[in-house]
Amino acid sequence: MSDLAPLLQRFFTDKLDRHLDASPHTKAAYADTFRLLLTYAERATGIAPSALTLADLDADLIGGFLQHLETERGNSVATRNARRAALRSFFTYASYRAPDAIATISQVLAIPAKRTKTTLVSFLTAPEAEALIAAPDTRTWLGRRDRLLLHLGIQTGLRVSELINLRVGDLQLGPHSRLECVGKGRKQRVIPLQKNTVRLLTAWLAELHQRERGRCSRPTAGHP
Repeated sequence: MSDLAPLLQRFFTDKLDRHLDASPHTKAAYADTFRLLLTYAERATGIAPSALTLADLDADLIGGFLQHLETERGNSVATRNARRAALRSFFTYASYRAPDAIATISQVLAIPAKRTKTTLVSFLTAPEAEALIAAPDTRTWLGRRDRLLLHLGIQTGLRVSELINLRVGDLQLGPHSRLECVGKGRKQRVIPLQKNTVRLLTAWLAELHQRERGRCSRPTAGHP
């Protein structure tokens, strides 16, 4: 009987869900890693995923899988390392629950991460940032929205995903204006807002309010 399937299930329900309270994105990434691994393992060993044991996932197979990600799937080194990190998390969990496989587990945990080249991230100069903010056509509603988003992104450094998930309730406008959001890794961020950003936000919120009032004042079907 396979010892791998119940161990994998407990890893997701016990460690990721109960102990780490991992985000849906993290759990999906881990699940995708193991889906790829089990598919590769079946092809390499001829053993169906439901019959695989922990001993079948030795260092040679895991190393071959990581190489397969790069050479056959065309994944980057960063993606390979992310898959390796997911596997390390599982094998570390397994080391406390399958002591009879500790030799295999230790060899897998010894597989090193692959070095990546770090590219220096450049930044916009002040004239470049001003030109970018000035690019949208502010004679249109979409243009005014885009100008605000660009300005807000440059001033706060928010990611695109954080920008598009902002809600009016995340803003505190007043003597000490600030923006609150939940960023990557579910970290709470509080960012002070500059005066020119506050002016744009105030004008935008007033425009939204007027548009909402206009919708509410329109007559409904069947009424004059």
